[in-house]
Amino acid sequence: MRYGRLWLGLGFVIVASFAVLGYFGWDIYRQAPPIPHRVVTTEGRVLFEEEDIRDGQNVWQSMGGQEVGSVWGHG
Repeated sequence: MRYGRLWLGLGFVIVASFAVLGYFGWDIYRQAPPIPHRVVTTEGRVLFEEEDIRDGQNVWQSMGGQEVGSVWGHG
């Protein structure tokens, strides 16, 4: 029995899998909600900036918050 066709099939499956993974990764990145550069009040006072939002996301994810979001009704 020749293994050439099996290796070719395996290679195709691996390449196709990574292509699908790459496509959906790009699509998720493209559809991500925008993060504002700055949030200000009507008086012009800065409430928080983009860096504050990203820091908050990092804290939330570091403590596993993305895993309990559905339990708390946020996901």
